[in-house]
Amino acid sequence: MELRHLQHFVAVAEDRHFTRAAERLMVSQSGLSASIRALERELRAPLFVRTTRRVTLTEAGRALLVEAERILAQVRAAHDAVAAVQGVLRGTLALGTEQCIAGVRVAELLAAFRGRHPDVEIRLRQAGSGELAEEVAAGRLDLAFAYRTRADSDQLRSVSLADEPMTVLCHPGHRLAAAPAVLGPHDLTGEVFVDFHPDWGPRRTTDAAFAAAGVRRTVALEVNDVHSLLDLVDENLGIAVVPRHFRHKRPSLTALPLKGTGEARYETVALLPPERATSPAARALVALLGTGT
Repeated sequence: MELRHLQHFVAVAEDRHFTRAAERLMVSQSGLSASIRALERELRAPLFVRTTRRVTLTEAGRALLVEAERILAQVRAAHDAVAAVQGVLRGTLALGTEQCIAGVRVAELLAAFRGRHPDVEIRLRQAGSGELAEEVAAGRLDLAFAYRTRADSDQLRSVSLADEPMTVLCHPGHRLAAAPAVLGPHDLTGEVFVDFHPDWGPRRTTDAAFAAAGVRRTVALEVNDVHSLLDLVDENLGIAVVPRHFRHKRPSLTALPLKGTGEARYETVALLPPERATSPAARALVALLGTGT
C-alpha cells in the first residue's frame, strides 16, 4: 500500500467525485481511478459505490477513511518534525474553534503565531465542540478550542483554558429581571429558551445542568451564532443560559447567576491528539498560549 493510494482515496472520499478529486490532486482521472482500483484489489473490498451522478463510500470505505486520515496526519507530522529540527517550522496548522471561546483570543493568537512562523499555512474552521473533537481525533485538525469532553481518551488530550459559571440572560422587562439575584433550574420551569445547536459547548453544559436538577426544558429558538442568540433575548423572545463572559457582549441585558449543580460550569480547553501525534505547529501554538499572547 502506497501513501499516494491513500491520498487519492481520501481526496475522492472528501469530494465524492472522481473528476473534482483528480483536478484537485492535479492527476489524470484515469490515473486516479487506477490508483483506487489498485487499493481495492489489495484490500479485497470495494471502497466506493459509483453511479453516473455521485460516488459514495461503502462500509469498508468508511472504515478505511478513519485510518487513512490518521496515517496521513502522522506522515505530515513527521515531515513537520524534521523541518522543525532543522530550525524552520513549515507545513499546515489546521485549527478548529467554537464561537466566542473563553480563555483565548483566537485572532490575536493566530496573528502572533504567523509573526513567528510565516512559513506555516494556517487553516481555521468553526464548528460545535462535538464535531471538533471528532475532527481532532481523526487527524483532520491539529487542535481545537472547545468545551471539555467528559474525559481524555487514547485519541484526545486537553489543556485547560478557562472555567466559569453559567449565567441566565433575560430582557430587563422580563419577569426574571426582578427575581432574586441567584436562580436555580427549578426557577426557570416553563420559560421559553433560546439556545445553540446541541453540538455546542454552552448547550451541552446547560442540558447537563438541567438534567442533573431533574428539570425538563424546551428550546424553542435554536441558533448557531452568538449574536443571533443575544438579539432574540434582546427582543424579549426568550431567555438564555450562557457562559458568564457572554454578558459583556450585550450589557443592556439582565444577567443572573445560575446556582445548583456542579454541572453548571463551562470549561473550555485546547483539544489535541496524543503527544506522539501532535504536530510541531500545534506544539508551537500551545506554547504561545502559555506566554499569555
